[in-house]
Amino acid sequence: MKPSAFDYFRPASLSEALALLAKYKDDCKILAGGQSLVPAMNFRLARPAILIDINDLGELDYIFADDNGLHIGALTRHAAFHRRVVDGPLGALLSKVARHIAHYPIRQRGTFAGSLAHADPASEWCLVATALNAAIVAKSIRGDRRISVGDFFNGTFATDLAADELLAEIHLPAMGPGWRTGFFEFSRRAGDFALGMALAALRIEDGIVREARLGVGGVADRAIRLESLEDGLVGHAASPELIDSIAREAWALVTPVGDIHASPEYRRDLIATAVRRALTEAAA
Repeated sequence: MKPSAFDYFRPASLSEALALLAKYKDDCKILAGGQSLVPAMNFRLARPAILIDINDLGELDYIFADDNGLHIGALTRHAAFHRRVVDGPLGALLSKVARHIAHYPIRQRGTFAGSLAHADPASEWCLVATALNAAIVAKSIRGDRRISVGDFFNGTFATDLAADELLAEIHLPAMGPGWRTGFFEFSRRAGDFALGMALAALRIEDGIVREARLGVGGVADRAIRLESLEDGLVGHAASPELIDSIAREAWALVTPVGDIHASPEYRRDLIATAVRRALTEAAA
């Protein structure tokens, strides 16, 4: 298959890119890694009239940490997280999750921001952003807009980004030394899309959970943060009995989708297992 005809722009500056977005709006797509967009164009599932290639915008290729957390620029590749980009539990978690994303060549080109903008329900980074309560910075010629992750995802392949906005940065909150994390994903083969996954982060002091983050992905039209189950963890020791109870509650709480890969019933059981394993890893 071949893509339908399109015009191609490769701006040399962020201001030029934003001006092109303002001019063409719904007729254009941003090209960063292209690992989802280009196959969709080849199958003519996506038919943008304009491609805006941002790969010359080195100002968007960064990762840095400050007292508020980790800042990830729009051109940061998945492969950047093969190493720990920040000390502590957050860096370890991101490094572990990155190795579940597709295959090595794809991780060299695909971007963290592109994954969020694409909004695939089976995206590992979408789950990370949702569970850790990320913030997204969108830029346009109208100015910057900060979007909480709870308001960002609108469903499968749908986000709150306006047609003239560029997803420029993701901000992940800092994790102090008291935090511990766990991640579990199940796919048929290495590199396949996840049939179900869970991420847990616990801040434990004196054996008691003081704060909790728990999310699941690959089962609905977007990643889900299980805030009601987080409340059930806080104030208690993360014992095997409590973890089993939380896993059973997750089984009852989610309403999975079914497709050719897995039935809703199978995905519900899988999520219970994923939650149990992610929490067990975090508690350990």
